[in-house]
Amino acid sequence: MNQPIGVFDSGYGGLTVLREIVHTLPQYDYLYLGDNARTPYGTRSFDTVYQYTLECVRHLFDRGCRLVILACNTASAKALRNIQQLDLPTMYPGLDGPDRRVLGVIRPTTEVIGTYSKTGQVGILATRGTVTSESYRVEIEKFFPGLQVFQEACPMWVPLVENGEYASAGADYFVQQHIDRLVAQSPDIDTILLACTHYPLLLDKIRQYVPGLDGPDNTTILTQGSIVAYSLADYLIRHPELEQQISQHGRRTFLTTDSTEDFDRQATVFYGESVRSEHLAL
Repeated sequence: MNQPIGVFDSGYGGLTVLREIVHTLPQYDYLYLGDNARTPYGTRSFDTVYQYTLECVRHLFDRGCRLVILACNTASAKALRNIQQLDLPTMYPGLDGPDRRVLGVIRPTTEVIGTYSKTGQVGILATRGTVTSESYRVEIEKFFPGLQVFQEACPMWVPLVENGEYASAGADYFVQQHIDRLVAQSPDIDTILLACTHYPLLLDKIRQYVPGLDGPDNTTILTQGSIVAYSLADYLIRHPELEQQISQHGRRTFLTTDSTEDFDRQATVFYGESVRSEHLAL
């Protein structure tokens, strides 16, 4: 029976996380679902994001997934807790708790971000939805209560990436604008998290405008893919009863709620290799 690990995102960004997960754990089967027809999620209400995310998670479960990763910061911020606490216990009750699991990308990052900072001041670059949710501040407080967290919403960055402008001269204005606004909040920020899975494609631009990258007190820029991948590997070691149910044939399957031609073309950029997707009508 095919029981892949499900990976969900509102669009293409989650492919940067899937790429790192596959690199770290290539033996498992993966089923990726991009809700491209209803993206972006970052500007939508909590309830809308929750309903859309739950619908996609249900579909991944129906396709055999026992474990689903929300490789989307907005979905992790606005939907994960409700799904974990309200939906899973009633949808899939098990003897020792739900026999389906849903994990996000925020907690793995917040569990380690404080270990990178020497000044105790970190910056978060994210979508407006993620910033207004305050999820990063709440979660970081649990693990590093003394850490100061500064946030900057970057509403133009996802459209720049999805329209293929991430390497263009036109991207410089918006990248520099938000970096400058973040750094202006505190000159002592020494760790910056790219809290959106699209943002790694802007990494070269971001490096141009972050001060202190080459100095003695280097600023660290964190992307989420490798952090989430290592966290997942650890999670599966700690939950062998779940790990044993995941099929291991090295298969990768891709679903999109929008055009498969558009998805396949864009996926090459985010995933790093060509894919062939299937259309999903929700």
